Amino acid sequence: MTTERRYDIDWLRVIAICLLVIYHIAIIFQPWAMFIGFIKSDELFLEGLWKPMTMLNVWRIPLLFYVSGMGLYFAMRKRNWKQLLLERTKRILLPFLFGIVAITTLHMFIFQLYYTMPLGYFPHQGHLWFLGNIFMYVLLLMPLFFYLKKNENGRFKKGLSTLMGNPAGPLMISLFFVLEAVVVKPQLFALYAETWHGFFLGLLAFFFGFLFVYSGKTFWQTVLKWRWLYIGLAAVLFGIRYFIYATEAPGYLTAIESNCWIFGVFGLGYNYLNKPSKTLSYLSQAAYPVYIIHMFVLYAGAFFILPLEIPISLKFIGIVAFTGAGCFLIYEFVLRRIRFLRPFFGLKWARKRMEKVQPSTSNLN
Repeated sequence: MTTERRYDIDWLRVIAICLLVIYHIAIIFQPWAMFIGFIKSDELFLEGLWKPMTMLNVWRIPLLFYVSGMGLYFAMRKRNWKQLLLERTKRILLPFLFGIVAITTLHMFIFQLYYTMPLGYFPHQGHLWFLGNIFMYVLLLMPLFFYLKKNENGRFKKGLSTLMGNPAGPLMISLFFVLEAVVVKPQLFALYAETWHGFFLGLLAFFFGFLFVYSGKTFWQTVLKWRWLYIGLAAVLFGIRYFIYATEAPGYLTAIESNCWIFGVFGLGYNYLNKPSKTLSYLSQAAYPVYIIHMFVLYAGAFFILPLEIPISLKFIGIVAFTGAGCFLIYEFVLRRIRFLRPFFGLKWARKRMEKVQPSTSNLN
């Protein structure tokens, strides 16, 4: 299997998690925030902020599933199935289980304080549902992936590489996502958390993310060459979804739009982001712990900033700044430096003096 380092994949994972944090902060300023367990602003809502979010919310989570499948490919390069299972257990299952009992309970505690509710201890998956799904995908697909690894010079890989060399090849993958939407019939396409739709869509994205890297360079050359075609198609489909369907188009259309955005993003990333940097080295290590802790930091920001008598736009900016600074301080001065905490947040037990940029095998995959 290839040993090429793919810095763009790590960059896309970092960017996707940053978008996830912004997305979650935007929810606070929507009238329906409390219905999904978020602290809600009681002032005039920033509903205009939701317009760009409706474009992001159909591809931000599928992108992470794709990237996670790609990451598993790289993780398999020097591991047998026992080593891979042990490594995934340490890096995914352990933080998932720890997060259920010790992390998600924190933001629920802040929620109870904000609304002066009786305080209680409620272990739950919360935003960490993503990790539970990823670990299940590893268990389900690992036999097939190791079979493909063993037969990487066979007909399947050659046929897949040929298919991915055609601009219609990636688009054909969308047919599986269309079928998922038709069969599962999600109430909302972007309702991924703890739903069968989220599970099966994630499984497809994880599987094809692995296959895209497995197929070789042809996929990347295709999305690089045709990236503006995919982005153009996605923009047209978003326009249809926004103006005709009031942002909630039929699932089969949204599935195609979602994948077109993602293929365009892959092309842009491959063109502009596939290069090492010290910034990437740091952010790539920080992304997973920040994903785990960001919700209780975000809730803490809402707890202190929403009651202030300042314009609502400044409240949004303030919560963004509070969340970013809070996550950085906790990661840099607590999680990164206290050795026994590191495994619970997906970090390796021992911290190297000089953390070098790693290939796309890191944490959230």
